[in-house]
Amino acid sequence: MSTSSGRGHLTALAGLAAAIGGPIAITALLSLVGPASARDYVFLYLALVAVLGTLTGLPSALTAAALSFLLVDYFFVPPVHTLTIADPSDLIDLVVFAAVAVAAGGVGSGRRHAQIEAERLTAQLRHTNEQLEQLEREQAEAAAMAVRLAQTQQQVRVLEASDRLRSDLLANVSHELRTPLASILTGATDLLARPRLPAPVHADVEAIIGEARRLERLVSDLLDMARIEAHAVTLDPVEIELGDAVEAAAARLRLASPARPVAISLPPDGLEVLADWDRLGQILDNLLQNADRHAPSGTPITVEAAPGKRSMVVIRVIDQGPGVAVEQRERIFERFVRGVTDGETGEDGHGAVPSGTGLGLAIVRGLVEAHAGRVWIEDPEEGEGAHFAFTLPAASPTDQRS
Repeated sequence: MSTSSGRGHLTALAGLAAAIGGPIAITALLSLVGPASARDYVFLYLALVAVLGTLTGLPSALTAAALSFLLVDYFFVPPVHTLTIADPSDLIDLVVFAAVAVAAGGVGSGRRHAQIEAERLTAQLRHTNEQLEQLEREQAEAAAMAVRLAQTQQQVRVLEASDRLRSDLLANVSHELRTPLASILTGATDLLARPRLPAPVHADVEAIIGEARRLERLVSDLLDMARIEAHAVTLDPVEIELGDAVEAAAARLRLASPARPVAISLPPDGLEVLADWDRLGQILDNLLQNADRHAPSGTPITVEAAPGKRSMVVIRVIDQGPGVAVEQRERIFERFVRGVTDGETGEDGHGAVPSGTGLGLAIVRGLVEAHAGRVWIEDPEEGEGAHFAFTLPAASPTDQRS
């Protein structure tokens, strides 16, 4: 709008300059021709008035017509150099000249106004067409986006249904396995307690009990994994003295591996976390058992903890095993992923002998994240093997020293 207004002002000024300068220039040229002949060229004034009306508008055309009338009267109508008219016919000629000039200016001005209006309408139509084209493009893009959204929603529904079906199937199968497993363990345990049981049979029964318990752990892990993936893990968070939970987990490991030393390093004043006691025990058990499977016999497992950032506590489980290959660290917490270290395949990502369920670290990640924490693998210090770390919320604000 401001640009158009500026152009209008410039056009008006240019028209006024032409309305004044044009008649003066024509008069100067005609003065060189001579009075008798000059009167025959008054149509030049009319042409100037018409051109000004067409190009610049009515005001400049009327200005040029009035100035032309005065100049013709003063320079070319006897008595010259005066504004008086001696001959009536000359008066009529001047009046006709003025009328024709005004008419020419009006026609030219009308044509200019029509042209300006036509240009305005053309610009408005062009703008309207551009808006319509943009609207059509936006409607087409919106329609395409709606189609993509509908397809994505359908895919999400299919994936959700598939995930629910898989989780339900896994839970149902795991649940149905528990009853026969309990019967097998009960029967085998009773059989093992019988007196005078032959040694070969005794060994076979112990093997049956061991495999049944291994299968029971697998079923339990599958159920936990199904709950984690369904976001159905229930927690009863309470304030827990971390040292008590670590000591309890270490005691459980000693029952299974009496020769495995566990070193515990905690702050002297203790650390309290906000966690579910049973689930925290499960996290520690899985990490300790994982380390026990892969660390060399007799080497210690270290559990240490310290206050972390943003009111979190960092717990680390460190062993002396072969460690976790760098390229496996991002995937090690996925289900059934077996990492590679030193060219060998190991359970839960590190270690040379595959054993366990392959779900231990996946369950650890799910349970830690359910506590609003995270789990990761750190670069080990010299002489250390796998270096697992996870965070749990502190029960009360702690000194943020790490």
